[in-house]
Amino acid sequence: MASTPEELSVTYSEDGIDVVKELDKVVLSKGAWTTIIFRYQDWDRAKQLYGADKFTIRRYQKRSGEYMQKSKFNISSKDQAKGIIEALQKWTEE
Repeated sequence: MASTPEELSVTYSEDGIDVVKELDKVVLSKGAWTTIIFRYQDWDRAKQLYGADKFTIRRYQKRSGEYMQKSKFNISSKDQAKGIIEALQKWTEE
């Protein structure tokens, strides 16, 4: 378990292979509730290569000194990410 936001990761390994490989992350908020957006890739066993970039926003709650994931939202494509960016830019510029 992680005790700081910097230690949190979406990387997940099976049989020595990172089946979820974290490429980058941005900590959006810190504290008892921490929000992080991750950029990652999934391993395609059939093709033996990593797929397209994906994104996930995760919320963690700190209890007894350790962060526990409480919710997540997966952004499955660059097109979906661009749509979210456009909406947020429009709303924050009003």
